[in-house]
Order: sequence, then structure tokens, then C-alpha cells
Amino acid sequence: MREALLIIDFQNDFVAGGALPVPHGDEILDRVNELIDSNRFDLVIATRDWHPADHHSFKDQGGPWPPHCIQDSEGAELHPGVHTDKIDVVVDAGFRAGLDGYSGFEKTRLESVLREHDIDRVTVVGLATDYCVRHTALDALRQGFDVVLDTEGIRGIDVEPGDSQRALEELAGAGATVR
Repeated sequence: MREALLIIDFQNDFVAGGALPVPHGDEILDRVNELIDSNRFDLVIATRDWHPADHHSFKDQGGPWPPHCIQDSEGAELHPGVHTDKIDVVVDAGFRAGLDGYSGFEKTRLESVLREHDIDRVTVVGLATDYCVRHTALDALRQGFDVVLDTEGIRGIDVEPGDSQRALEELAGAGATVR
């Protein structure tokens, strides 16, 4: 079975000091790098929120979030501590004003890259458990991939208390392995 590591939106704007920090988001760095360096994966992919300045999810446009991960900004770059030299592919999501970008699969090349490399299973880490991790993992399941969520390598926003735990329960109920 061929396996890929999916690193979801581990970007500057989602960690301490960023525009939309995920509580304790920085804490996944060691686990993410441990997985990258493990040589266990046939492919390592990072997704990025890659929003235009007028993205519909921004408060100025009537959305729920402050502006974040604006294309070509420092906030949109991957966390500087990530071993990016070992990332094979970067996939940008939410790259048009009307695309949510919660899933790394939404109007991106993620599925085709996985298929081109004959990937059967994806291990998912990144930010945030209750948003982009959840949506990407659900779409991976819908596309027929085996999905493993590494809970050491994810953190959630928890806009409502318990959102991350509910997301993990939903993913387990949909067929993902949560460990």
C-alpha cells in the first residue's frame, strides 16, 4: 500500500503571531517534522490556504474570518520550521475569491497528484482539526483513500467548545482511523 503524508495549512497566519492563530498550533511542528523525516511515506504534500485579498470568507467581504493567508504574503507561507526540502508537492486551496478552500481537494490538483503516484492511504496532520483538516480528510474518504489522522500532529480552533473532538468523532464514524 502506497501512502502519502498530507500536511494541511501549517502556515504562518495559523500559528502564534499570525492573523488567525490556531491555539497551540506551533506545538505540532516536532511531530510534523518527525513524520516528514521518517521516510515512511511515498509522497509528502503540503496544502496552503492561498487567498486573494478579496476572499469571500474575510470579514470585509461579509465572511466570518479576518484576512489571512493572502497570496504571496509572509502569512501564507509554510511555517518556517517545517522541513520543506522534503515536501514533494505544495497544493494551494481557496485561491479564488469564491472558493472556500476548506478542503485541499476543492478545485485543486490534489486528487490527481495522489492518483498519479498510486497512493492508497493518506496520513493527515496540520491545522485546523475542525476546519481544513476535517474537510480534507472527509473528501479523501469520499475519493476512496484510506485516511489516518495523527492526533499528535493536529490542532483545532474550537470556535464552539468541543468542535475539534466532534470533528474527530465524525471522521472516525466516516471510516477514518484516528490515532
